[in-house]
Amino acid sequence: HRFIGGDSICILRQAFFLSCVSASISGDTGVIHVLESEADLEWPLSKGPNPPYMVLLESSLFTRSIMMKMKNESNRVAGVAVVVPNTSPPEFSPHTTCPNENTGVYSDNYGPNLAHCNTTVWNPRGNGLSYEEFDFPVFSLKEDNETEFIKQCYLDHNRAVNGSAPQYPLCAMQLFSHMHAVTNTPTCMRRNDINFSINPEMVCDPLGDYNVWGSIRPYNDTVFGHKENESVVIAAARLDSRAFFWEVSTGAEGSVSGFVTLLAAAQALREVTHEAPPTRNILFAFFQGETFDYIGSSRMVYDMENGKFVIDLDNIHSVLEIGQVAVHSGTNLFLHSDPVSRRNNTVNDENLVNNLQSSTAGLSFLLVEPNVSQPLPPSSLQRFLRAQPIPGIVLADHESAFNNRYYESFYDNAANLNLTYPSDLSPEEQLEFVTDTAKSLTDVATVVARALYKQAGGNESLVNNIKADPKIVTQMLYGFLVSSNNSWFQAVMAPELKNILKPSPPEYYVGVAMSSTPTRLVQYLLANLTGAATNLTQSQCQKPDELPNESRQMYSYLWVQGIVPPNSTERDSFCVRASVRLTKAVSPAFELGEYASKDYSTWTESRWKFIKARIFLVASRDLEMLTLGVGVAVLFTSLLVTYFISTKADVLFSSTREPASAAY
Repeated sequence: HRFIGGDSICILRQAFFLSCVSASISGDTGVIHVLESEADLEWPLSKGPNPPYMVLLESSLFTRSIMMKMKNESNRVAGVAVVVPNTSPPEFSPHTTCPNENTGVYSDNYGPNLAHCNTTVWNPRGNGLSYEEFDFPVFSLKEDNETEFIKQCYLDHNRAVNGSAPQYPLCAMQLFSHMHAVTNTPTCMRRNDINFSINPEMVCDPLGDYNVWGSIRPYNDTVFGHKENESVVIAAARLDSRAFFWEVSTGAEGSVSGFVTLLAAAQALREVTHEAPPTRNILFAFFQGETFDYIGSSRMVYDMENGKFVIDLDNIHSVLEIGQVAVHSGTNLFLHSDPVSRRNNTVNDENLVNNLQSSTAGLSFLLVEPNVSQPLPPSSLQRFLRAQPIPGIVLADHESAFNNRYYESFYDNAANLNLTYPSDLSPEEQLEFVTDTAKSLTDVATVVARALYKQAGGNESLVNNIKADPKIVTQMLYGFLVSSNNSWFQAVMAPELKNILKPSPPEYYVGVAMSSTPTRLVQYLLANLTGAATNLTQSQCQKPDELPNESRQMYSYLWVQGIVPPNSTERDSFCVRASVRLTKAVSPAFELGEYASKDYSTWTESRWKFIKARIFLVASRDLEMLTLGVGVAVLFTSLLVTYFISTKADVLFSSTREPASAAY
């Protein structure tokens, strides 16, 4: 046999809903069948004489139609292995057509005509595969030698010729991915709570991570609640993404384009806000877990409502959120706002709209509002509006349906943003090469920075001096979408975190491991781009409160590796002081013990011990039974022989005794 790699996980939520790809505790075994077309399904689902089958299919056949047919005949399907290719199809989205449908602001009580995507279907390409429960495991395989080995094994042993059944031995595959959780989140969490073992084995964990936030003026992180005479403009973006297979959730357009733009805008504001501080503070917020019913933003709002954050909702002046901004279908970007609050005159978005539209001077695109009245697209702003009316805009590259053809799929990668490099460049040269995508996002970041400065009451005469840096944007795009293990990311990270940098993009699935790679990268980048390098030593950086004019309550102090100077082998490490913090991004439902909550996210992830697969040759059923029969016969024969020998031992093993009176 031969072991191969792959991945699949099981995630749950409340209301008896399960999104899962699992396997039995001993693994699932089936005869390999390579699917060549949808019509070829007839063999594993009905005609094939050797069920169950382990179906291997190319990504072009990984469709809802094929997967649902196999789900309906799951007694003949032991599992599915999907080959993830290096090229992309015209479109593919395993998400739903209406992302985060039931946890945004629109409901039967607020804009009922706008709820459930009644007026605008945001993701029309969505097939919902990520939200289906499958009784068999579904693995991903890379398009490499392992996959070719499996295909060759199928061709050598399993392929039917002229409709006739192949001869034994057959090539089979066994998948191990047993998930401990069952049914739904309430059941799973209840089982966690009633475990009386000395070493309890948890069966599932809440999805969650940390939000990253920073502000141009620091806040004392031990003083929570309302700040008198304090007005704050929030600039937000989401950090996470997902795909059907969690290890390949790169979210290039879905999340990376937005948070890279916001990081670049934050850097563009550093000098001007020091030179001429605006009257209002600007708070940059990067939310984790937004894909799963707004985990990060709902937690920040909850903390603000309950006096557990450095400001409260009444301190918020307005919100600007950066959505998907990298895939342009024309020369415009769009300003989305909430029609319900504007119609009710509970908020006034006009000032923010005007500040954004007047910030495009000298740039090649315009910011326009949609031509029709429609709801906000899926966005963190919706969670703030659920709490109270707040002026807010979502900046996006789509007027109605997403331009993103690969929303929440493994194809939303660097290629989706046309992030390409000349073939003769080294990795270090690629890091510095300013792509067209980087130039485009630099312009968007410039507009965002200017608008935020004006919205915060900054000096109008300095606005046109605010410009984002294309070099920083291109370095971030390379690090987040091509290779995180590059010289710039190495320089801005702490020495103890250097091992999280890989020669590949980070994984943007939120997971259950707190402080994921994207969280740490954004934390350190935001600190380096907005903070200040100090002369503190490493020991002073770790204990700044022992020094005058330094305070860990007001700032974070991060010791970073720094660059390697020319003609040197040692890094020039230093301490960064920045008003950048991490706060929990775990749904309030788990703090409240409301595992069936309809107000907050209730997503959990099953625990598992290992995920692996192997292939081997399997003999015919008749030969297996013959082998079993011979083995049983040998067993009983050996038992009979043993019994006979035991009963006749005194005869078979007797020895002649010498007379007692024998003399020598």
